[in-house]
Amino acid sequence: MIRKFVGSRLGLLGNPSDGFGGKTLAVMINDFWASVTVRENPVVCIIPHPQLDPFNFASLGQMARTATRDGYYGGSRLLYAACKRFHDYCADHGITLAEQGFTIEYDTNIPRQVGLAGSSAILTAAIHALMDFYGVTDEDIPKHAQPHLVLSVEIEELEIQAGLQDRVVQVYGGAVYMDFNADYIAEHGHGIYRPLPLELLPPLYIAWDPRTTKTSGTMHNPMRYRYERGDPEVISGMTDIAALADAGYEALKQRDFQRLSELMDQNFDLRRRLYGEEAIGAQNLEMIEIARRHGLPAKFPGSGGAIVGIYHDEEQVEAARKALHQAGYQFALVTPTPSAQLSE
Repeated sequence: MIRKFVGSRLGLLGNPSDGFGGKTLAVMINDFWASVTVRENPVVCIIPHPQLDPFNFASLGQMARTATRDGYYGGSRLLYAACKRFHDYCADHGITLAEQGFTIEYDTNIPRQVGLAGSSAILTAAIHALMDFYGVTDEDIPKHAQPHLVLSVEIEELEIQAGLQDRVVQVYGGAVYMDFNADYIAEHGHGIYRPLPLELLPPLYIAWDPRTTKTSGTMHNPMRYRYERGDPEVISGMTDIAALADAGYEALKQRDFQRLSELMDQNFDLRRRLYGEEAIGAQNLEMIEIARRHGLPAKFPGSGGAIVGIYHDEEQVEAARKALHQAGYQFALVTPTPSAQLSE
């Protein structure tokens, strides 16, 4: 049996410019994770998750409520697409795979559809599990190529708009500064990735809305259209957001957490101006307002539905936690993890 764990990702600065040739600073945490298990089997079999891929319901009403909350697609399609893309990549690159079957299944505790990289965690874990199962090494698929492989599952197989940020930090682990300069990627086939010591990071918190049903594609598709048409407001806005990752990189190296707090607030304010309050959503704005009212910086860690920030003392963060809970939001202190994958 091969089992791979991959943690959730928090975008600390620069997102969403990662999907638009920009720069980001992100960290992987071990409080939320996805795992994929592969076992030998005479045939290839994908096992749906008993809770997250339901096909049996107590009533039509329950079915409707589940579809409203979770959408129509669970993680099984991610495994299906990952297996197909892994096969195609290996065939295209002359990597011979043994003719053997397997059973593949997943599990996850990452809150769904709140921008915490749940789908990419499942996909990264699946690609790593398949690599181990077939004896494919980092020499066969270099580490810098693995995020592109994971991203291609979503973009080319499932037609989901996404950026590289999640997949890079979930492949490399820890904290990573990323530069997705298009010219550099065209020349080298990957971005510039600079790991950072986790000791440089301040304490982190996240909060999220358990009622969220918005997907990242819903948030980013209109902006992608404007960007590809050369909209100067979008291009300028993404450039400004990307610059925050550079400033945050320097602030972390100097352990200037006050400066980091200011940059995180600026990141959200730029995003709010660019996307507009209607696209941001009332609940997201409320989470940000509550956190800031209690002296905590706050921004999206991903596409929306959750916020992330740093804190300076226990009394401050406890007051914010209580206020967020009273408003119906979940809250947690989180721990960065240096390991991109834990095997069992």
